[in-house]
Amino acid sequence: MFAVGSWLADQPAMARRILDGGHELGNHTENHRDISRMTAAQAFGEINDCAQRIKKLTGTIGSWFRPSQTQHANTLIKVAATRVGYPTCVSYDVDSLDYTDPGSSAVVRATLSQVGPGSLVSLHFGHRGTVAAIAPILDGLRQRGLHAVTMKELLA
Repeated sequence: MFAVGSWLADQPAMARRILDGGHELGNHTENHRDISRMTAAQAFGEINDCAQRIKKLTGTIGSWFRPSQTQHANTLIKVAATRVGYPTCVSYDVDSLDYTDPGSSAVVRATLSQVGPGSLVSLHFGHRGTVAAIAPILDGLRQRGLHAVTMKELLA
């Protein structure tokens, strides 16, 4: 689960809840702005501010960083993330387009039409269609012999 720092500021108990649920908590920047358009100092600030918020709530910055509003980390983002303490920038290969609020059926179709072994799926909570799509997506994965895992399990 990649959390935006400003969301964690509004929902601080969720950090512990995520970890206590057996999930991993990663950094998705402080304000979810387009990090690929930032200066090096701005990108570092976005990553570091979220890292410090996660550390305050959990005792660690976590292991994973995913840049906001861009699929892949450019060199500037990778350097900033490494400076903060994230040696790995995570990307995704399945874009559910759930943030456009197309409805749960469209999110399920978009996800299951692209997903395969080892896929990383971009989903956003805070959207009703996403929440409603989770169970059907997990069912669809099971029917294909696939299942959701943590980043640590995936990269092991």
